[in-house]
Amino acid sequence: MWPYPRILAHRGGGTLAPENTFAGLRRGMDFGFRAVEFDVMLARDGVPVVMHDPYLGRTVSGAGHVFDYDGLELARMDAGSWFGADYRAEVVPLFVEFAQFCKANGIWMNIEIKPARGFDVETGETVARIARAMFADELASGQLASLPLLSSFSFAALEAARRVAPDLPRACLMSELPPGWEPLARSVEASAIHANHRHLTPALARAVLDAGFGLFCYTVNEPARAAELLGWGVEAFCTDRIDLIGPDFGRTAV
Repeated sequence: MWPYPRILAHRGGGTLAPENTFAGLRRGMDFGFRAVEFDVMLARDGVPVVMHDPYLGRTVSGAGHVFDYDGLELARMDAGSWFGADYRAEVVPLFVEFAQFCKANGIWMNIEIKPARGFDVETGETVARIARAMFADELASGQLASLPLLSSFSFAALEAARRVAPDLPRACLMSELPPGWEPLARSVEASAIHANHRHLTPALARAVLDAGFGLFCYTVNEPARAAELLGWGVEAFCTDRIDLIGPDFGRTAV
C-alpha cells in the first residue's frame, strides 16, 4: 500500500518554473502541491546538489560536468535563465538546503538518487545518510508516512542507501519492467516500483500490486491518461502539468 501523497510535482514546478529550483518548489506550492520529486547528485567535493543532468548547459549555465565543480561553485551558477529572464537569480540548490525547505513547508519528498557515472555508491550513501539524520525524530517516533522515499535507476545506489539507512524506504525506478524485476526489487528491499507509464499495462500493474509493492508512475501529463492509470490500480504519479492535474486529482478521478 502507498502511504504517501498520490500526486507529486515533477522536479518542483513541472513546466511552469525552472526544474529543481526553489522557484519550482514555490510554484508547486502555488498550485497546492505539498509533494515533490527531485534529483540529487554529487559535486566534485562530495557535496550533494539538486540537479537532473550530470553535465552543465541545458538548465545550468556553463560547461563541463557536475563533478568538475565543488558544491559551492555550483551553488553560485545560474539555473533559471534558460527558463526565463525572471528567473536569473535562481541557482543550483544544495540538497541539504532544498530538503530543509521542503521539510519546513510540509512538502513530502521523493528523492531520486541520480549518480553521475561511477559515483553510484558514494551518491547513495551520502543522500541516505543526510536524509536519515534529517528525519531522525520521525524515525524514532514512528512517523513513517512523513519519511522521504529514496528512488533510483541505480541498484548499486539503492543498495548503498540500504546499508547506511535501512529504515528509510526505497523504490526501484524501471522504465520497462525487465524479466526478473521482482527479485531485483527485493534484493534492495524496495517498497515500491516506479515505472514509466508509457510501458505499463494493466497486467503489469496488477503483478506489481499483487507482489506487495507500491506502484508509482512517471511522468503523467494528460488528465485522461492519469485517470486511466488510476483505474488500473496505479497508486501515485508525478506530473509536469501541475496546472492541469492538481494534488487532489487522485481523489476525484476514480
